[in-house]
Amino acid sequence: MTNSPDTSQPTQSRQRTLLYAVAALVSLVGLADAIYLTIEHLSGRSVRCTIVSGCSEVLSSEYATVRGIPLAMVGAAAYFTVFSLAVLAAYSYRWAAKLLTVLVSFMFLATLWLIYLQAFVIKHFCQFCLLSALVTFILTVLIVLTLRQQPRD
Repeated sequence: MTNSPDTSQPTQSRQRTLLYAVAALVSLVGLADAIYLTIEHLSGRSVRCTIVSGCSEVLSSEYATVRGIPLAMVGAAAYFTVFSLAVLAAYSYRWAAKLLTVLVSFMFLATLWLIYLQAFVIKHFCQFCLLSALVTFILTVLIVLTLRQQPRD
């Protein structure tokens, strides 16, 4: 009689690690986008849209800052935190995985609000903001997939 080890746990662990690593890489795209927008905002330069028109309207709207702080700077801090937590979660820090789930959930809700503002209040879209929204949606999917990989205690 041969005892065969249960290989589902190591496989799930590897899949979770891979998902967290992908989340870390994806967050770097959001970080680069947010840093670019922050620099442009702080320097007073106008961002030029090449895919859609409306960047100036969106980025100069009253919704582009929170108490004088560029929303892009808040996004950069969020993406940097996502990167850091995803790396820690990939190394099996459970607290980091939990915090990552909470943070990405808040980012997802904020993204829905910002898309609503662009579509129905400002009535213009910014391609850089849409890229950030796409990154957040991808991060949300990745986190949901990691939750599905959690061991059943």
